[in-house]
Amino acid sequence: MIVITTPTGGIGRQVLDNVLDSLGSRDDGTALRVIARDPARLTDRARERAEVFRGSHADPAVLGAACEGADQVFWLVPPAPGADSVEGHFRDFTLPLCEVIARRGVARVVAVSSLGRGVAKDAGPISASLAMDDRIAATGVHYRALCPPFLMENLLGQAAALRDTGEFRMAYAADRVLRTCATADIAATAARLLLDDSWTGRADVPLVGPDDLTPQGMAEVLADVLGRPVRVRETTPEAYKASALRFGASESGAQGLADMASAMEAQGFYGAAEPSTPDTAPTSFRRWCEEVLRPATLA
Repeated sequence: MIVITTPTGGIGRQVLDNVLDSLGSRDDGTALRVIARDPARLTDRARERAEVFRGSHADPAVLGAACEGADQVFWLVPPAPGADSVEGHFRDFTLPLCEVIARRGVARVVAVSSLGRGVAKDAGPISASLAMDDRIAATGVHYRALCPPFLMENLLGQAAALRDTGEFRMAYAADRVLRTCATADIAATAARLLLDDSWTGRADVPLVGPDDLTPQGMAEVLADVLGRPVRVRETTPEAYKASALRFGASESGAQGLADMASAMEAQGFYGAAEPSTPDTAPTSFRRWCEEVLRPATLA
């Protein structure tokens, strides 16, 4: 029995699709469940193949029912920029999972976390996700934390600006290497682990793309792919916070994003020191721009 959370989100949807693709060619009786706030957003294929539990996976009752008899769980804490507390948001999701593991006997959990273990400090959502890993692993469940650096999909929110002005903003030095990862690679790795019942213990799974680009280098790739001049504009954590507040984030949520940006810059855990991991993160930035970002700028 596999349980997938956030099955309509950017990563969870891809995890679900990958698992469905694999199960379509297997006849081993593997059952599939999903927890969705809005089941109407699921694909017809997902609704036909999976048992759907409506609600939030932060709700102990919903989570407990979905995990009854479950062997594997895909876990992702959804972003909540409006939350009163970044740490509290992660804790409110994670504690019910820990209780369910203890009561229901879940064998394995695959979760989306972040690079930065042992390095990242006071890093907002990154620190909160690393603390989540420790809480879950402390239950004794077999655990894999998927640890990407900067997600390429973070640039999708600036697709309109790239189209209209040829500019994107980043609270990071334009001349400093920033390692990246495509969410498709996270989802593919998650699906492989969910369909494998042989792994044990706790481990981090780095997902570091093959590039060693700086934001300026990303701008050059973008210019080539989009066929127009592209420039990166450095911004500050303070400006990042102000922008998040304008878009409806809470004070805590906006400060968490600013803290994350400050930590990324000062502590360098998303930088050049991280090796690439082609087995788990093969997608190059150029390929992602061609396949994902360029169509988004044309929409």
